[in-house]
Amino acid sequence: MRAVMFDGELRLVHDQPLPTVPANEALVKIHMAGICNTDIEITRGYKGFNGILGHEFVGTVVECADAHWVGRRIVGEINAACRTCPTCLRGDDPHCPNRTTVGIYKRAGAMADYISLPIDCLHEVPADVTDAQAVFTEPLAAALEIIQQTHVRPPDRVALVGDGKLGLLIAQVLRLPGCEVTMVGRHPERWDLLHRQGIATCRPEQAEGWYDVVVDVTGNPEGLKTSRRLVRPRGRLVMKSTVAAETQLDLTMLVVDEIQLIGSRCGPFPAALRLLQRGLIETAPLITATYALDDAMAAFAASRGALKVLLQMEG
Repeated sequence: MRAVMFDGELRLVHDQPLPTVPANEALVKIHMAGICNTDIEITRGYKGFNGILGHEFVGTVVECADAHWVGRRIVGEINAACRTCPTCLRGDDPHCPNRTTVGIYKRAGAMADYISLPIDCLHEVPADVTDAQAVFTEPLAAALEIIQQTHVRPPDRVALVGDGKLGLLIAQVLRLPGCEVTMVGRHPERWDLLHRQGIATCRPEQAEGWYDVVVDVTGNPEGLKTSRRLVRPRGRLVMKSTVAAETQLDLTMLVVDEIQLIGSRCGPFPAALRLLQRGLIETAPLITATYALDDAMAAFAASRGALKVLLQMEG
């Protein structure tokens, strides 16, 4: 099968063996996959991953010991947990110490014709959600994790620093409780979507005042510095970026100002699919381009500095 591999060099291969499918997993034929910032960071050394990239995808189950799943269109959670350790048994399976992570850690990713995935990671896609919407399920679930981790209240002032593809999803999620949301970014050409939804915008040098909740999704030290400046004493600073580079943060002033520092990663797939089905989240404006899998190298080149670039496996 075809697959986008990274082993110190990013390349498309045509002779990758089909995945071996254990009894508790399903073989999924991939329809579409998204290129994420994490994929780009992996090519820069993040997590030291070598193998097939990709963790945002939609596909159809073609083989599974549980016949219920065969023929169903699905998206898949990226953390394959053991389900037996103390961490899993208390419900924290995304943090299972024995987990593998699709396209990131010890598990092949979805930028390929097929992937094998545990049955308990599968979620059926509603018929009225398109592939181009469904491929956003994983990052939208990650956006929802913020309001699952920290109670964002209607009176809160919320700032989001970073107007990339994930940032634009997070902004749409954070507006749902009815709070005041401001996007701090450097790409005004991307702001029409936000203005249509009543979300304020400004450049970093224009950002003033203190906010109850500040979310950093810039993936760079300067963005984190801006985020820290904007959070009020006893406020909450949510870090949403995964990057290969190290960064510095003044921990002393976090103590002095009693800032809650929250790391945020994966989130609830069923809720993300419901938001897509109900039309509460716009995804079409986030798609810059769609490439055939055979043009994956051009797609990666185009994704740097772009919003969402998708890979279409067929057609």
